[in-house]
Amino acid sequence: MPIKKYKPTTPGQRGMSVVDYSELSSKKPAKNLLKVKSKKAGRNNQGRITVRHRGGGVKRRYRMIDSKRFDKLDIPAIVESIEYDPNRTAFIALLLYADGERRYILSPDKLKEGDRVICSVKAKIKAGNRMQLRSIPVGFNVHDLEIQPGRGAQIIKSAGSYGKVTSLDSDLAQVTLPSGAVRYVSKDCYASIGVVSNLDHSNVVVGKAGRKRLMGRRPQVLGKSMNATDHPHGGGEGHTAIGPKMPKTPWGAPALGVKTRRRKKYSDKLILKGRRKKK
Repeated sequence: MPIKKYKPTTPGQRGMSVVDYSELSSKKPAKNLLKVKSKKAGRNNQGRITVRHRGGGVKRRYRMIDSKRFDKLDIPAIVESIEYDPNRTAFIALLLYADGERRYILSPDKLKEGDRVICSVKAKIKAGNRMQLRSIPVGFNVHDLEIQPGRGAQIIKSAGSYGKVTSLDSDLAQVTLPSGAVRYVSKDCYASIGVVSNLDHSNVVVGKAGRKRLMGRRPQVLGKSMNATDHPHGGGEGHTAIGPKMPKTPWGAPALGVKTRRRKKYSDKLILKGRRKKK
């Protein structure tokens, strides 16, 4: 969808842009697919802040997304509407199945109202169709990929992202991820055809702090702007340097030039090429 830019009538609107949602459905979301989403403000079950700079924001309701779809195997569905979802960067599509049930899925790019989609072990290569990796030809774009059979979609779900089936020669399929990493995935895993919708999401300019507050993000400041009691870099007169002490996190741990990986190494036997490795 195109990006809509505002005239600079105020300082906040100078350079500000939004995605043009005119092509999306204006009707209300399906009631039976909505859930109450309570606000956490970055706090855990003990009420302590575990994620900083969270809070406020516009009230949202969660849309239940069908990430599996294989319990509706070989049942065709028609796309009733393409809708905005405040909980994710991508758009969502409301499907009406032939048996009368409605479900939400992540909408791929170029999916439109009235299109027909299906989930099957082997189906037509078409945006929105979902099938096993063994049935997807090499070179086609995929999203909503599951990496353990039966778990449902686990990766490649954000706006504009896609993976690519690279090889089907061995017992496992090779899939290139959006990061550039190549990993082995079981051929029994399901994936959806196409690129995730809302390709222009990365081109949006927020423009002002107030708009970020509506998204549930609170302000961030440098540690050296704080008081000494609030941050290891804090204290002193004005915006001073952090001094001879090494850079530290707000909790006093070294921040730069130190190892941050956990000692326990998880298996990477399914990673054929890491995202940082050169060809």
